[in-house]
Amino acid sequence: MLDRFSMNLNIDLSKLNYAFQRKPLLIGGKAMEYYELRKAGNDIDFVLALEDYEGLKRAYPEPEYHRDLFGDLGVIVHEFELWKCICLFDYDFLSEKAIEKEEYLIISLEKLLFLKALAMKKEKYHKDLKMIVQKILDDKYDDEEWREKYLKKGK
Repeated sequence: MLDRFSMNLNIDLSKLNYAFQRKPLLIGGKAMEYYELRKAGNDIDFVLALEDYEGLKRAYPEPEYHRDLFGDLGVIVHEFELWKCICLFDYDFLSEKAIEKEEYLIISLEKLLFLKALAMKKEKYHKDLKMIVQKILDDKYDDEEWREKYLKKGK
């Protein structure tokens, strides 16, 4: 899937000069890249625990660092988009079954699917949604006999 480009998840959170109380949750393009679905864009999206969102908001008080997308509040610094929630779904909900890395968590594939479904009206996210569904099915039907049965029924 992703072999046409190299995956680069080197994320330097030290640029933020902030000590997170809870590991931020990686979502968006970098999460898609982690699951080897597509290359990420230039920004790096995270959802933060409430205390970390409030802390970053205090660390970067200038209005140009703050975003409000239909009630989803974020702090945008360098290449990072750090959100309090996505479609009002918060860190505690979205971080269930996340994959733990040294400095951050990576959203589970199922929760990533959920986020893409919420945004599927946009073509980009609809394409992402289809890629995630195909990956889930490919992983589920990793047995050749089952895959053949699925492909006969589903296509």
